[in-house]
Amino acid sequence: MFALIRKEINTFFSSAVGYLVIAVFLILNSLFLWVFKGQFNILDSGFADLSPFFQIAPWVLLFLVPAVTMRSFSEEKKQGTLEVLFTKPIKIWQLVLGKYIGSLSLISIALVPSLLYILTIHQLSNPIGNIDIGSIIGSYIALLLLSSLYTAIGIFCSSITNNQIVAFISAVFLCFIFYFGFSNLVDYDISISFSSFVEQLGVQMHYERISQGIIDTRDVVYFLSIILLCIFFTIISLKKGTIKQKIKPVSLTLGATILLFLSGNSLYNRFDLTQDNRYTLSKATKNLVIEAAAPVVIDILLEGDFPSEFKRLQIETKQLLEEFNSLNPNIQYIFTDPLKEEAVRSQTILELQKFGLTPMEVSVKENGKTEIETVVPWAIVSYQNNSVKIPLIKNTIGATSEERVQNSIQQLEYAFADGLTKLLHPKKHKIAVLKGNGQLPDIKIADFIKTLQDYYFVGAFTLDSVAKNPEKTLADLQKFDMIINAKPTEAFSEKEKYVLDQFIMNGGKSLWLLESVAMEIDSLMNPEGASVAIMQDLRLGDVLFSYGVRVNPVLVNDLYSAPLVLVSGQGNETQFTPYPWFYGSLTKSTSNHPIVKNIESVKFEFSNQIDTLKNSIKKTILLTSSDKSKIEGVPKEIRLDNIIRKKPDISSYTQGPQNLAVLLEGNFKSTYKSRIKPFKIKSDKENSSATKMIIIGDGDIIKNQTRKGQPVELGFDPSMNLKYGNKEFLLNTVNYLLDDSGLIELRSKEVKIAFLNIDKTIANKSLWQTINILVPLLVLFCFGTIFSFIRRKKYQKNS
Repeated sequence: MFALIRKEINTFFSSAVGYLVIAVFLILNSLFLWVFKGQFNILDSGFADLSPFFQIAPWVLLFLVPAVTMRSFSEEKKQGTLEVLFTKPIKIWQLVLGKYIGSLSLISIALVPSLLYILTIHQLSNPIGNIDIGSIIGSYIALLLLSSLYTAIGIFCSSITNNQIVAFISAVFLCFIFYFGFSNLVDYDISISFSSFVEQLGVQMHYERISQGIIDTRDVVYFLSIILLCIFFTIISLKKGTIKQKIKPVSLTLGATILLFLSGNSLYNRFDLTQDNRYTLSKATKNLVIEAAAPVVIDILLEGDFPSEFKRLQIETKQLLEEFNSLNPNIQYIFTDPLKEEAVRSQTILELQKFGLTPMEVSVKENGKTEIETVVPWAIVSYQNNSVKIPLIKNTIGATSEERVQNSIQQLEYAFADGLTKLLHPKKHKIAVLKGNGQLPDIKIADFIKTLQDYYFVGAFTLDSVAKNPEKTLADLQKFDMIINAKPTEAFSEKEKYVLDQFIMNGGKSLWLLESVAMEIDSLMNPEGASVAIMQDLRLGDVLFSYGVRVNPVLVNDLYSAPLVLVSGQGNETQFTPYPWFYGSLTKSTSNHPIVKNIESVKFEFSNQIDTLKNSIKKTILLTSSDKSKIEGVPKEIRLDNIIRKKPDISSYTQGPQNLAVLLEGNFKSTYKSRIKPFKIKSDKENSSATKMIIIGDGDIIKNQTRKGQPVELGFDPSMNLKYGNKEFLLNTVNYLLDDSGLIELRSKEVKIAFLNIDKTIANKSLWQTINILVPLLVLFCFGTIFSFIRRKKYQKNS
């Protein structure tokens, strides 16, 4: 058998045709990957990975492999040497296996020069060496399996004819059907479950899954099944006998293949080779996905021709949903292009906007021209007549394309898990929004409360009844899991504080949005343009002190801040003019904590600085002002003219970042421990069970604007058309405080996307194009020269 393998290799490389076939393969790869404009051009993609090579390889191998295998048996039959081989002391299966391994070895040799591509992206990555080797290894494993399958098909086609051209055409046709035929059938209007079955029969899904860096034993078993099937069919076709005599072994072979395929699908394992384990789902996500007892249909509207970063987002989304589907077949997904029909494109965009699926316009640079493309980066998840919308893109103010892609991909698992939670998990937690102490009115917090209602039961709770029946008030409050105290302006009585304290001692979660300085932006909108900021005593100092924090009666003045937009003129002459406004801190956390990771800048207004005190409570600083900050004591007169018309003294901003939001976790000590209680209760607690709370030194971050008496989305500034991260931050805080499944931790998941060094790529583009075209050909030439020299020496000795 080994003699046959050597014979195949020697025969192939002893003629110019063998070198020509490999040279064409290398030139085609190099041109598509490094020169031609299009989706396969690595230099234009901006990403430091070889995925374009593994996307185009099935097409190129579709012709290379049949060209290598077409003469395996057909030529032997034509020349009559096959009968001679049968007279040798070698079995038919050894003959077939020898031909197969020989041809596969030739294909593997043709793939070796492609290793140069790894060196290229290694040098062009930012920083150098920032590539995912694990994913590349997985991709090469997929390529070898695909080559093995194509080779098995090619050997079989060569065994059923004595004409090389017929063998070549037959092999190309069968390879095409196996790779592209089944997956293209899925595009037709057939049921989702049948589409999934048909797709699994084809090669494409299995190849693409492994090429992402995931070794799924079901995919490996699939490839082995088809390869063995083709090899057995080749053996059967070469054996002498009538068709009737061959029916039985054919049936047994098919039955054994089906049995192997089914057993592989029932008993399987998956191995994530990527360096950041991006395709390894968290335990919380797995538990959630498994819960889907009925079909969950996910429509992804991200299909079509769009910029490379959206193409990458599409690939990552598809891979994640494939992970979901592998865990639970009830999770089914479809990629669609809602803007495919040009005739109704404008109407479709209006309909999408009506349903909150706002398209995005992105600029694409090509051939020196900038064009605007419209994409719809949304998904719709449907389950039992209910549906939720999931944004796939993560926008941040001032983010580059690289940062936008990175942030979006990192949040994919959390975004889909969050959407599934809304559909699969009935509401169970209850949140009390405190009233009675001058908290923000309903219209001012309406947008955030509406958002919370998608996850929790939310209701108003008034502390006024404490004066008459404090025990009943406490009992009623303890029916809730969490309280939100949104910008109170009236002092709390001792009884009210004791009720809140005992709620916390019994494990209740709490979100405090407090201000120790009374100052409103509206108070500056008077003829004088001035107002005085004064201390506001809510009488919560002792409560917060016992928990480990203090909200100081000072204002944070921050150079990194949101603008103040002033309106002038009337009617059509109305003008909106932005001015620097240093009391509107913009915080952008670099923390890896799930509450604040990758969120947009949070906008504050007249925020107060928070001190943390030493005790046993774990404290995590969530948000701070910028490095260029200072604090100002009160009372203080604030005049618009002094702020918006005078340049700030930058040298005075030297006090560094100031704490604006703090997370407290642990077992809290009661404010009334060893003190006289305001009223008696049966089960007074002086130490809490494990619980959490978040203190924010500003109540305005939860306040939405209004327009024509209706609430505007929280964090959205219509005058500047900017969206801040207030809503996302606050929703994350509530989810973190009440989450008992661990899903919020997904926000901390690190997914590393490797990018090219754009400046280096542009500067050395021609050089790397030349290297990747000529060097593989040079390697092939050197190999041919050495092979011919060794072969010539061998025959000289023999003669």
